[in-house]
Formats: sequence, structure tokens, C-alpha cells
Amino acid sequence: MTVSVSVLGALAALVVAIVLILKKVPPAYGMMIGALVGGLIGGVSMVDTITLMMDGAKGMIPAVLRILAAGVLAGVLIESGAAKKIAETLVQKVGETRALLALALATMVLTAVGVFVDVAVITVAPIALAIAQRANLSKLAILIAMIGGGKAGNIMSPNPNAIAASDAFHIPLTSLMAAGIIPAAFGIIVTYFIAKRLNNKGSKVAASEVTNNPNEQLPSFFAAILAPLVAIILLSLRPIAGIVVDPVIALPVGGIIGAIAMGRFKKLNEFAVFGLGKMTGVAVMLIGTGTLAGIIANSQLKDVIIDGLTASGLPAYLLAPISGALMSLATASTTAGTAVASSVFGSTIMGLGVASLGAGAMIHSGATVLDHMPHGSFFHATGGSVNMQMKERLKLIPYETAVGLTRAIVSTLVFGVFQWFV
Repeated sequence: MTVSVSVLGALAALVVAIVLILKKVPPAYGMMIGALVGGLIGGVSMVDTITLMMDGAKGMIPAVLRILAAGVLAGVLIESGAAKKIAETLVQKVGETRALLALALATMVLTAVGVFVDVAVITVAPIALAIAQRANLSKLAILIAMIGGGKAGNIMSPNPNAIAASDAFHIPLTSLMAAGIIPAAFGIIVTYFIAKRLNNKGSKVAASEVTNNPNEQLPSFFAAILAPLVAIILLSLRPIAGIVVDPVIALPVGGIIGAIAMGRFKKLNEFAVFGLGKMTGVAVMLIGTGTLAGIIANSQLKDVIIDGLTASGLPAYLLAPISGALMSLATASTTAGTAVASSVFGSTIMGLGVASLGAGAMIHSGATVLDHMPHGSFFHATGGSVNMQMKERLKLIPYETAVGLTRAIVSTLVFGVFQWFV
């Protein structure tokens, strides 16, 4: 289409979406309404506005299909107890003397193998609360450790945000996952030092908040880790051997083999139903995200941002992490922020000479800088996992931003300044 939405219309779309999400309107509806209002304010007719929204939503369909397929793997990991077994084993191996590092690593591994970052935090939280109560650690310290670790794993995982970016830039999912390893490592280091500084600040864990279920039957560590290992090996065949196994196949196959290894094959359908329930919300949100992206992509806002970056004399590759951060701020979601920034700014960034892998990696890392704002579910889910009051949870935002900024800066140095691996 040749119609163009004005800058005012694009900004109105973002503002309306943010306000509605803050008012507890479901994010998908909030973004759809924002897109509609933005198109009309931006000088586009109702018919053309709907067309732009539809075109934007169509662009999200490949990612949606792969995300729904990932529900099998996620359901197996969470419902079988595999995720909890992985977390417990890692904490035991690292040891309680380095409890904060152990919690960060455990949450990182869970998200890296395909568990949602908020679900990973909720899974590790009971272990964290028990350790914190024994070692007199603060809730702020254990929560930042889990969040920092979870987000580190998130940028090198087969999670929905990575799937959205790999689809938008037409790059192998495993390549984007590998691109997150170095930024994730630096993020873990900064997380650990921040957690140590917060060790004696804020509220402590009461004995009544600790839960223990010694009779819970968990699988062996090998059986627990097999599902994500199989999925990652299948996905790795494309860059290693040129054999293309799409995530639509690789992720469910990993989940099925994992269920067999754990002796839970009869419960596979139950696991899949649970996983689908977890993924459905993300998939629906991405459809709404697509409608918003359709308006912004066909607006003058993109040109204004690019012109501003050019006039400032800053290098073009900075558009990638900046767009990821801004879109995650608007949507309070890593997945939505990555999806919008990739679809709206992706082609422009590559047109400025940035390699597709570098652009995807920098947007992906940038989307973790401001995705924890209070108008998103992540803020509330993670705070609730450790029974933290709203006022105290708000105090953690600057520290989360600092950790996210570290990942984005390192990713920009690797793929923008020095252009390693691209």
C-alpha cells in the first residue's frame, strides 16, 4: 500500500495501546485498538487502516505457528517436573554458598532450553525462597538474580521472542540463539554483582513463605534435559549440515522424546494441552502486535527516528538496539517488542548495511532493556513469585534496566562496532 500514517498517528497508536494495557485491557486488544485509533488520527481512512492492520498481522503468522508448536516442548518441561529438576540440580551443583549465582544460572538454563522467562522465575522461586530463608538473603537479591538469569537465557533460547526475530530476518533460530551467548554471559556477571549489593536491602523471607514437598516425584536429570537437547540438536542441523529442520518440527519432537525418556508418554496430550494454553496467550498477543506493527511500519515515525539518528551523527547500527528497547517499553514485553521492532525497522536496518544476524541479535538484546515495566504481566508475575509488595517491586526496575542495558551494549559492540561473527 502507498498510504502513509502521520507521526502523530503512530505516536497516538503507541500511547493508546500503553494506556489501555495499563488499564488492564488484554494486550492484544489494547494494541489492536491503538492501531485503529492511530491509523484514523494519522489521516488514513477506515478501510485503509484495517488493511494496514491485517497486513501487519499476516506477517506474524509464521512466528505464531512456530510458537504454538513450541507449546509441546514447554508443556513437557513444566508439567513433567523436568524444569524443576533441572533447576534443583544446578542449584545443588553450584552450592548454597554461592546461592545468588546458582539461582541466576538455574533460571538462565531453564529459559535457554525453552521455558518462558516468567515461568522459569516462578519455577525457581520456591527453591530461592527456601535458600534465602536459611541464608538470610533479601527478596530483592534473589529476585534480581532470577530475573537477570532468566533474561540472559531468554536471548539464547528457542522462546517466542527469538522465533519472532529469526522469522523476521530469515535467519536460523540456532544462529540467533548463539548470538545471545556473549551478551548473556556479561549480563550474568552484572546480575551477580548487583544481587550481592542488594543482599542486605529490602524485606527478608519469612519461614511461613517457604514451601516444601519432599514426596514430589521428579524425573532424572538426564531424562529432564533430553527434551531441549534433542530440539536444539535438530535445529542445529541447519547451520552445521545444511539440513533444515523447522522449529515447527524440532520443538515438538524434542518434547515427545523427552516425555518418552521420562516414562510420561501417556501424559503427552496432557502436557501438550498445558503448553498450548501457555502459548495461546503469546500467539494472540502477537496477532495484536502485528496490527500495531502494520500501522507503525507504514508511518512517518520510522523516517523521523532514522533522520534523527542520522542528524546526530551516531552510527546506523544503533537503530537496532534502540528500536528494540523503545518497542519493549511501549509493549512491556520482550516478545512483542522484538516482533514490532523487527517487522518495522528490520528492512531499514539491513538497508543501512547491517547484517541480518547482527540486526536481529541487537534488536533481541535491546528488547530486554525496558520490557519489565508495570503495564506488563512480567512485572507482576515475578513480584508475586516471591510475595513481594508493589512498592518494593518498583525499586527493582532500575537494576533490571542496568542488566538489560549491559546485554544490549555488549551485543552492539559484538555485532555493530566490531561486527564479529557476521
